Amino acid sequence: MIKVLIVEDEIPAQINLKKLIDKCCPDSRIVMTSTSIRSTVKWLEENPEGADVIFMDVELSDGICFDIFDKVAITAQVIITTAYDNYAINAFRINSVDYLLKPIIDDDLVRAWERCIERIDKRTTPNIEALLDMVSKASGAKDREYKKRFIVKTGEKIIIIPVEDIAYCYSEDKSTYAINRNGTRRLLDYSLDTVQDMLDPKLFFRISRSCIVSINAIENISKHLGTRLKLQLNPRSEEEMVVSRSRTSDFLEWLDNN
Repeated sequence: MIKVLIVEDEIPAQINLKKLIDKCCPDSRIVMTSTSIRSTVKWLEENPEGADVIFMDVELSDGICFDIFDKVAITAQVIITTAYDNYAINAFRINSVDYLLKPIIDDDLVRAWERCIERIDKRTTPNIEALLDMVSKASGAKDREYKKRFIVKTGEKIIIIPVEDIAYCYSEDKSTYAINRNGTRRLLDYSLDTVQDMLDPKLFFRISRSCIVSINAIENISKHLGTRLKLQLNPRSEEEMVVSRSRTSDFLEWLDNN
């Protein structure tokens, strides 16, 4: 039997995919259904050889599915599913990863499944590193869908942070924090590099290695130590918000164009 892991945060889509797999994928057995990056990584760490084929939705409740690849090694065949045609189809197929656009059609699923079985027989594994590089380049397209909200767990509570409420993000001691417009600080489950990639570059700019600011949070700009710039943000930051010398020109262009 071919063991299948489903990573999908929408319950109706989960149910539909299970029905399609039962119908179109002979010798398959669904061993686990996950709804988030965190639960998927946990299961894969505890069951490193627990799946032969993984169906992954791109946009999950706590981020983009590609973050899973950064956290745990994956040797299973991967089939990406998404409702948004904003990722490079060729990037997936070139790197031994299939791509299905929702709503999934039976014939497309059958072809993807047959390719997976063929690669399993040949012991071909996905070239994840090359895939991530190509997707990163493709995701810079103008029609890309950027993050609209972050999901944060605080104790037993789950808090939703709309992106428009974020004033700035910064990294400290290998952790990443988002500061809301009301001054509330929240710990994010991503590196600052990943957060930067999730945010719309028209609205957010990375002023330094450790900080990303929202254009709507900037109140004043002043010269600082020659060619550098110092920002006054709302809400105020305990640390000086200074644009790196190497980013000053791009920052001024960003302000002028947005």
